[in-house]
Amino acid sequence: MTLNCKGSLIDLDTPKVMGILNLTPDSFYDGGKYKNQDEILSQTTKMLKEGATFIDVGGYSSRPGATHISEEEETRRILPVIELLLKEFPEILISIDTFRSEVAKKSIETGAALINDISAGNLDEKMMKIVADLQVPYIMMHMRGTPKTMKTHTHYENLIQEILFYFSEKTAEARSLGINDIIIDPGFGFAKTPQQGFKILKHMKLFTNLECPVLVGLSRKSMICESLGISPNEALNGTSILNSFALYGGASILRVHDVKEAVEAVKLHDCVWKA
Repeated sequence: MTLNCKGSLIDLDTPKVMGILNLTPDSFYDGGKYKNQDEILSQTTKMLKEGATFIDVGGYSSRPGATHISEEEETRRILPVIELLLKEFPEILISIDTFRSEVAKKSIETGAALINDISAGNLDEKMMKIVADLQVPYIMMHMRGTPKTMKTHTHYENLIQEILFYFSEKTAEARSLGINDIIIDPGFGFAKTPQQGFKILKHMKLFTNLECPVLVGLSRKSMICESLGISPNEALNGTSILNSFALYGGASILRVHDVKEAVEAVKLHDCVWKA
């Protein structure tokens, strides 16, 4: 599988790593950590040197109970950073973590390469049409409700079947509009309990039947912390272990806070399959 990012084909036969750059003051792990240009450039330099293919920039915290911000505030946080990163790293592939179509449009026009939408168009009916017009790769995540309400939407009659049906419908809609590069994200922690997250991980190979690259975001999530009785700061080892399970299940992209360890997981996974 390949993705067309600003005219370059990204080969996903070898899984890739997406580094997280949160510009929010209240994200669950690194909120408020990157407050000025020097800190932003330092962290981005580190992630690129460690092997990140994509940098995922987010200006709206999607953790449960996070503060709602306006579209104007989200744009104000994101656009100057896109400009800054492209000036320093002209070849960088920036993914924008937003569910708002106008934020997505302005970000791509400023130089971003992908859109990462936690709602798969459910929170903004214009999103898919704009992505189709822009002809950029589109990451669609499974979520119920909103970031504020998702914890109340964790009841499923058949978890795996319902998520697969959701993606079947969403990918058909996206393709009908002319979106060519679709990535699916099962949405660990979004309207799922930790136990449900482990069930998804156990059945990861089923998601590859949808014939779209699968992105996995397990980095320092509550399913690790609650299971081990630790804080997000202590969850790097658990993240690496679960990322290895995800790679075995067919994940094409790992979205992480810690790029070096994720790249090592990909390399060792590759060594196993080549043995």
